[in-house]
Amino acid sequence: MIIKNGFLVNPGTHTSYRASLRVRNGIIEEIASDIPAASSEECLDAKGLTIAPGLIDTHVHFRDPGFPHKENLHTGSLAAAKGGFTSVICMANTSPVVDCVPVLRDILDRAQNESIRIFQTGTVSQGLKGKLPSDMAALKEAGACGFTDDGIPITDAAFCYQAMQTAAALGVPISLHEEDPAFIRNNGINHGKISGQMGLYGSPSIAEESLVARDCMLALRTGAHVVIQHISSEYSVELVRTFKKLGARLHAEATPHHFSLTEDAVLSHGTLAKMNPPLRTEKDRQAIIRGLADGTIDIIATDHAPHSASEKEKPFPNAPSGIIGLETSLALGITFLVREGHVSLMELLEKMTVNPARLYHLPSGGIAEGCPADLVIFSPKERWIPQNYLSLSSNSPFTGMELYGKVKHTICGGRLVYSE
Repeated sequence: MIIKNGFLVNPGTHTSYRASLRVRNGIIEEIASDIPAASSEECLDAKGLTIAPGLIDTHVHFRDPGFPHKENLHTGSLAAAKGGFTSVICMANTSPVVDCVPVLRDILDRAQNESIRIFQTGTVSQGLKGKLPSDMAALKEAGACGFTDDGIPITDAAFCYQAMQTAAALGVPISLHEEDPAFIRNNGINHGKISGQMGLYGSPSIAEESLVARDCMLALRTGAHVVIQHISSEYSVELVRTFKKLGARLHAEATPHHFSLTEDAVLSHGTLAKMNPPLRTEKDRQAIIRGLADGTIDIIATDHAPHSASEKEKPFPNAPSGIIGLETSLALGITFLVREGHVSLMELLEKMTVNPARLYHLPSGGIAEGCPADLVIFSPKERWIPQNYLSLSSNSPFTGMELYGKVKHTICGGRLVYSE
């Protein structure tokens, strides 16, 4: 395949220029200003489009095994490819949970049949109960790329400390869901003005901040690569910033919904704006944007969380938390971060490609001769409106919103896996 006339943006080298690429046997074979195509070669004209490394999402829920009415490996892969993602990392809170090698191997074996690269985490604790450790060494040996009890916080500080020590020894990240349930009465909504109008006591930011403060200190003491998942609070961002300066190997994920929406979205979108941690105030949103701009927050991850329409139609306190995000993530970054001048396109892509690849030791994330041909080709200025999804679910507050940045083609391992 020859990809011609595109504008290449490579966050791994911080370079951008007009280029054509030759792809052969799944590898980028040649990058040059112009490459003549042989008669036998497929030619994809990228004139007027941007070529970037395939996007990497470090935080998705494909609900497989256990919840096939919400998503499965195949439909999740289709949604990812449509959004420009060539690699995803699945969370371990499936049913059964990924706390043993047979469950992990089943997922990884079936993932080989899909068109994108699917990586899998293992749980920190057996059964996500936060009491007994999983066999992290065995899980890593079997292919787990990291560890997390995402969806459930680890409330036992000593247990979390020991898990970080194990992760550090194994050389893989540990990712933490930071919401202390002792502070929360109704999850999925910020405890503030909107929850008050709805007659609910929600999830105050101290629920997140208290665990972030603890785990920043534990990260500093253990030397582990610790990921603060889906950060939502101004004070949490400042804690990560401070402890990074002290030398902690901290990483923070920001979701597109947390940098683009506030708690006010609950009034117009109802349960489609319910997630854990919740959307918070404009002050918190701006702090997340500042954290993205100065590098405190180094990863953008969707927390793609599909739910059925019937589940989201339940009364607010009873509906599950979470929204889908793979098919709108790049566009939300362009719309709310790049176009508003907070970060450059290069910086946005850095947080969606090279940073995740380096943290999780993935083979993709860059563009260079000899590297895997994992690419996204998109139109950064094109306006579009999300309406129909390839995900099995459609629980998104962004449906019907005008966004900028349209994925045109996604290539994984040299194969065209999505084309508009």
